[in-house]
Amino acid sequence: NNQSRVRSMTSSNFHNPPQRTASPAKVVPFPGRVPERLVGVGFRCWLTGFESGDVSSWEEDWIAYHSALGLDAAKKVLMNLSHFVRAVKANTCRNIEVYPSGCRGFCRDECLAISVIAASQHDRRPELRTCTIALTGTEDIGDALIGAQRFAESLRDAQQILNTSSICPANCPLWQPLNKLS
Repeated sequence: NNQSRVRSMTSSNFHNPPQRTASPAKVVPFPGRVPERLVGVGFRCWLTGFESGDVSSWEEDWIAYHSALGLDAAKKVLMNLSHFVRAVKANTCRNIEVYPSGCRGFCRDECLAISVIAASQHDRRPELRTCTIALTGTEDIGDALIGAQRFAESLRDAQQILNTSSICPANCPLWQPLNKLS
């Protein structure tokens, strides 16, 4: 029936994909702060789009950024997010992992991306360098740092400031090589 189809398409379930199951031990609770969500979900969507060639993940991200920032700010921030993700992907020496769309947590690499951007916004250079190396698996991080700084600056211009608590501390297990976390 047409009415039930329209109702299901306009319900909140249409805009919020069902939660996908993930191992609880590896899921970081979904942060409630908009800046951290934008970075984590944006990193997930853009990396997924680059790897799959499917633009639906980019469309999902566009909707989130446009809703949070408005048209002009969303364009600028997403351009810089794209450059950051491209630089990370181009310079990585390992497989970057992200959770599927709709997952309500962030995996190790998504948390590292959030930490990189937070460290960049707060000029915490040792953490910025260490998190970027942990994320890419290499010390050749120049392009990734430039991308991170531009993305962080565009978020700041849009009044999206990540919390300093989003920066991984010196004893953070995320800095360990991936094989040591298993």
